[in-house]
Amino acid sequence: MVVFDMAGTTVNEDNIVYKTLQKAINEAGFDFTLVQVLAQGAGKEKLQAIRSILSVYAASTDEQLAGDIYQNFIKQLATAYDTEPIYPQPNAGELFAALKKRDIKAVLNTGYNRQTAQYIIDKLGWREGVDFDALVTASDVKKNRPDPDMIEFAMNIFNIIDPAQVVKVGDSIIDIEEGKNAGCALSIGITTGAHTFEQLKSANPDLVINNLMEILPGIDQRVEA
Repeated sequence: MVVFDMAGTTVNEDNIVYKTLQKAINEAGFDFTLVQVLAQGAGKEKLQAIRSILSVYAASTDEQLAGDIYQNFIKQLATAYDTEPIYPQPNAGELFAALKKRDIKAVLNTGYNRQTAQYIIDKLGWREGVDFDALVTASDVKKNRPDPDMIEFAMNIFNIIDPAQVVKVGDSIIDIEEGKNAGCALSIGITTGAHTFEQLKSANPDLVINNLMEILPGIDQRVEA
């Protein structure tokens, strides 16, 4: 099984979510840059991301403030996704098809809630059980990244017991940490999204790639072994 992050990994949405998150936070009286928002918020469940950003850059642990920003963010994000184009990342569909031919499950996991994630999938025209095998979202589990709950949830769906049969791919440090915490055979960073090559390398991934299809040789090598 391969578990893929969505935004920045399999979905190209030009950082809509983090630009919207930046806007919602700054409307509460801050002046954070997109670089700051990505550094602390990328890959996280979005209320958790707001808490992290406020804690690091404003020394704030105000739960009411974080909750108010989150509600504003959710409203603005719905509008943004209605009006802005989103696309599959290059070769996402081709990779899903290649995994299907190898009888390897392709699972999407995300720091979005299920409603938002499903909206994105519907807008892309992807179908669960056809184009990919399962979706796991932040609202499906108690603990979110870097905890391994979403990966373990996906393993349970397909009765996979051994995490050595799982590969995690994501565009942020916290994706790599999630894969490592789950005990995945490979935790792979990809440079198409939130974090740079250097940022991804700081999390000690097994591999950093620039294109989704680059995971196939490593997967084939493990299958043959």
